[in-house]
Amino acid sequence: MININNQETLFNEIGKNLPKNLIVYSIGGTAMMLQGLKGETLDIDLVFDKENDRNVFINTLKTMKFREDQKRVIEIYGVKKNTPEMFRLESNEFIFDLFLNKVISSIFSDGMKKRATRTHEFGTKLVIKAANPHDILIMKSVTGRAKDHEDIVSIINSHKIDWKIIIEEASEQVRLGKEKAIMVLGEKLENLISQNSITIPKSVLDTLWKLFSKQVKDKSKK
Repeated sequence: MININNQETLFNEIGKNLPKNLIVYSIGGTAMMLQGLKGETLDIDLVFDKENDRNVFINTLKTMKFREDQKRVIEIYGVKKNTPEMFRLESNEFIFDLFLNKVISSIFSDGMKKRATRTHEFGTKLVIKAANPHDILIMKSVTGRAKDHEDIVSIINSHKIDWKIIIEEASEQVRLGKEKAIMVLGEKLENLISQNSITIPKSVLDTLWKLFSKQVKDKSKK
């Protein structure tokens, strides 16, 4: 677990040690902390545009005594595609989850990047853009991690969700060939509604399932 103050200290240290300027996107609990929606998190979740940028970041972590934890990747995500590179210190429980454009069954789309308007600078070479709460919600729904359920509920109940943004991004994920992300999102929202954890307009779920069904039918015709 890492809190906001320790996270800031760590990011500043990384920013000082990087050999080049990097712009990185934060998702999950990390983005929630930078958005002021959460005080601590188990993992530091980051998304990179380019493989070279991720490699530069990884090499910097290694100089700071972080080590790769492939066993943890399998424990948390199983054998799914698009899992992150994971790094940790021997003495700490928190882990870096380093994704490359794709986050399990979703893609960190151009729309998500444009909505990541909250920017933080660390050290001299690290800029982190925090994902928008709407996009955090979508990506947390596809991970399959139990601890993400609470964060989804927290985002929906504490943030004024514009469901039009959710629907538009769902359409974009379908366009990008990631209709499974929409199926999982719909299932997750339905489960939370049945548990009386959240309340959302019925039309939102109806639209999500229509998008998914249409894509399945279109694929079956090919």
